[in-house]
Amino acid sequence: MTSTHDTDVLVAGAGPTGSALAADLLRRGLRVRVVDKAPHAFEGSRAKGIQPRTQEVLEDLGVLREAHAEGGPYPLAGIHLGPVTAPWKMQQRRTATPDVPYPNILLLPQHRTDAILHRLLERLGLRVEYGVALDGFEQDADGVTATLSTGERVRGKYLVGADGGASTVRTAAGLGFVGETDDSDKTLIIDCTIDGLSRDRWHMWPRASAGACPLPHSDQFQVMIRLKRGDTPDLDHAALADRFRALTGLKLRDVTWVSAFRPNVRLVERYRKGRVFLAGDAAHVHTPAGAQGLNTGVQDAYNLGWKLGQTIAGAPDGLLDSYEAERLPIAAGVLGRSSELYRNLSSHRVAGLKRGDEERQLSLTYRGGPLAPADAPATRTLHAGDRAPDAPCTAPGTSRLFDVLQGPHFTVLAFGPRATAALPDLTWPTGGAELRRFAVRGGRGIDSDHLTDHTGRLADIYGIDGDALILVRPDGYIGGVVSTDWAASFATAAKAFTPSHGPRGGRLDRPALSGGTVAASRPPRAAGLSAP
Repeated sequence: MTSTHDTDVLVAGAGPTGSALAADLLRRGLRVRVVDKAPHAFEGSRAKGIQPRTQEVLEDLGVLREAHAEGGPYPLAGIHLGPVTAPWKMQQRRTATPDVPYPNILLLPQHRTDAILHRLLERLGLRVEYGVALDGFEQDADGVTATLSTGERVRGKYLVGADGGASTVRTAAGLGFVGETDDSDKTLIIDCTIDGLSRDRWHMWPRASAGACPLPHSDQFQVMIRLKRGDTPDLDHAALADRFRALTGLKLRDVTWVSAFRPNVRLVERYRKGRVFLAGDAAHVHTPAGAQGLNTGVQDAYNLGWKLGQTIAGAPDGLLDSYEAERLPIAAGVLGRSSELYRNLSSHRVAGLKRGDEERQLSLTYRGGPLAPADAPATRTLHAGDRAPDAPCTAPGTSRLFDVLQGPHFTVLAFGPRATAALPDLTWPTGGAELRRFAVRGGRGIDSDHLTDHTGRLADIYGIDGDALILVRPDGYIGGVVSTDWAASFATAAKAFTPSHGPRGGRLDRPALSGGTVAASRPPRAAGLSAP
């Protein structure tokens, strides 16, 4: 088999998971192709809830502003009980804090999420190849050769199946999909307009097992109708209108998309088979309760992208094994939570309408996994594997840490004079993602050599009581905490992430953040640095 590769990564599936993965790979300078068997982009509202953690991912990819412009907040629920409509708050509306800038779920129909990511791909120079299915593949020690429905054979270093619950990639890989599908339990999902229904409520008719959620910046609703067991749905638009009128007394019209949904609850037995990976619904499918499926898929992509980039650059292959080790337990937990919510809804329990911190996915952690041992050094508030929170700080062009972290690079923050003095001695290879280094100081003002923790909140949020180095992974999780034996301990923490060849000396990077880049500056001044 030839070792010449046509592409670095072939992605099957152009939904939110596949598109987010492709965007992350492209910004790492990798060659990517995305194929999708559908004739065109998805047109329905289906997965419409973007959780806070996924909003942070979209911000890192540079498209959150578009998402906020095209989406909106979730309305209060309005529960129709005969002639009475009772307001109900499904989730507490939270105020943004320095560490959590986007605390609330965003209402954004899936077709708009897809379109936002596809526009990003086009800006990065890639067009999705619609109407092109993956018919099969063969893999060897050096790559994967895929056969497309066009007859083309594509040789890539890796193949990622983000091709949905009926994944061709998963089936061809021979990976089991454990769980259950209840064919007798169906829900109609309809995008339409409804005459005479207010748009300031997510309307629910519990006795009819129906609901209508207003979609932002349009006159459409997403209607969901839970069918009775044994009921065969008629998807004719007139029949749908008659059914909805019989249930609610309201007129439904102008249907643009409809689907009969079955609540699959399944989890793949493995996320990886050689050079083939699964992500999103190809690896786990959920009930619609709790808005978890799309979010978990996008975060699969966010976890896998940088690991593929680093491994292609020469990092240990075991880094790719950590994808399954970190993401499979997350998916299993999310499946359990969404299934619990769905059971409560099925029993008409109020608990099925409640949404809390678990759904926001901000507290998900990789602590205890292969890249974040449970006994690894920690700060007062953070362990390796935890989400790296936002925090206020000043530097040229920014007043927050997330601007510093944005991009495909690793970041190391040095707190205190001894850690700052160690920054230039930290070795980092020339291949793969770069390491950006920042000294943190107290006081006020903007200093091009430092991040200024002018409020003290950065040190407090990160739980820093003395000198420390904090390594942040490209996906925004803590990669390591170093508080002694600086260079050697940092090298140990970074070993699993980085290519083993070509180490180089360090430099301090000036936090000049326009365009997401940081320019080099002179070495840091340790003298006079105020410990936070």
